[in-house]
Amino acid sequence: MLLAIDIGNTTVQLGLFEGPRLGPTWRIATAHDRLADEYGVLLLALLRTRGLDVSAIRSVIIASVVPALIPVFQDLARVYFSVEPMLVESGLKTGLRITYDSPREVGADRVVDAVAALASYGPPPLIVVDFGTATVFDAIDREGSYLGGAIAPGIGVAADALFERASRLSRVELQRPENAIGRNTASAVQAGIIFGYVGLVEGIIERFKAELGGGRVIGTGGWAERIAKETTAVEVVAPDLTLEGLRLIHEMNAGG
Repeated sequence: MLLAIDIGNTTVQLGLFEGPRLGPTWRIATAHDRLADEYGVLLLALLRTRGLDVSAIRSVIIASVVPALIPVFQDLARVYFSVEPMLVESGLKTGLRITYDSPREVGADRVVDAVAALASYGPPPLIVVDFGTATVFDAIDREGSYLGGAIAPGIGVAADALFERASRLSRVELQRPENAIGRNTASAVQAGIIFGYVGLVEGIIERFKAELGGGRVIGTGGWAERIAKETTAVEVVAPDLTLEGLRLIHEMNAGG
């Protein structure tokens, strides 16, 4: 089996593939000071809950936007699974033409998402919106080239900033209010954050489509489903898009 690992700033997403079929998936909190053994013990426990042993894992591929955790997960793969992990970095075959001003600046997660979107949701143009710690918009043109995108604070980051800076506003659960016009402070904050974020997403997508000449919109990441319920701008929600992209890239570089 292939273990795909996507290391984000807030969560680490893990998925097991048997050939092209995605099996168990997990999300764990990203702990920047956690050691390889600590992650290893946690991962072994997750495998046991699905009746799996370490011997089932024959390959590992890693994408990370947290540089400090790359050697931690590389050590984890070597010690606990006895495999040399594949790392998504410059020089790895992806099949994606990148026309960004500086291709090396494109995050591994953005490349992986684009590869998966082209394979599963083409033909282009395509727009991928990853709702994570940051909300990242990626544009793929009609020729299938990665152009670039836009990066905005994620909804959780934006809410945290508001609560930290506005001393009279208490934290509220980020859930959909009944109305856009809040009749109390809690619902007013919820309306501003949730519906305000929907407006941000719709506005950027509209501008992308104007520049691309259209495009199907795919949402992924932790907030994708909740935001997609509030707008028709996000046409497809693909929670495992990054994992699928990791599988495809692994196949390109390992021969299947």
